[in-house]
Amino acid sequence: MSGTRAWQYFLAMLLIILLAAVSACAAEESGNAATERANELFKWINFAIVAVVLIWIFARVLPPKFRQNADNISSAIAKATVTKAEADRQMSDAEARLARLPQEVAQLRAAAQQEGAAEAERLRGVTRSDVEKAAQAAKAEIEAAERAARLQLKVIVAKRAVDGAEALLASELTAKAQESLVSSFVASLEARPN
Repeated sequence: MSGTRAWQYFLAMLLIILLAAVSACAAEESGNAATERANELFKWINFAIVAVVLIWIFARVLPPKFRQNADNISSAIAKATVTKAEADRQMSDAEARLARLPQEVAQLRAAAQQEGAAEAERLRGVTRSDVEKAAQAAKAEIEAAERAARLQLKVIVAKRAVDGAEALLASELTAKAQESLVSSFVASLEARPN
């Protein structure tokens, strides 16, 4: 038998003996005072029986409930500990990132300034290249216009020279001079060997 069952049997026997003693005591005593005393004793015995039964019921029912409640509380504490550890880890990560934030902002600013300077230099280079191309194109156009103007000038000068020579010849060349020129030309042709 287990220790709890032995106590239960012992208490039950004690109650039975106590009831028998009370009954015997009540039977021996006769009278009103004895009855009152027996009634009072009977009330205490009833109280003891009810108390023992309640203690026995609570002793049987409550420990598993208390164990289950304690297990629930300990598992809740374990979960809370894990959750708190995770929250602490996340908070320390956030604090570390927050501590690095000024450095990251400074790095981003420096990178943005470098990129801006590189872009400005690239744009300056493109602008210089475009200006040089425009200057070369303008120079080529100027040279082409200059050549065209020289050719036009040569044409004009040649035309004027021809016109001037024609006018000079027309004024100086008379019919007699023309006849002498043609005869000298024909004579030079005859003198040549074929």
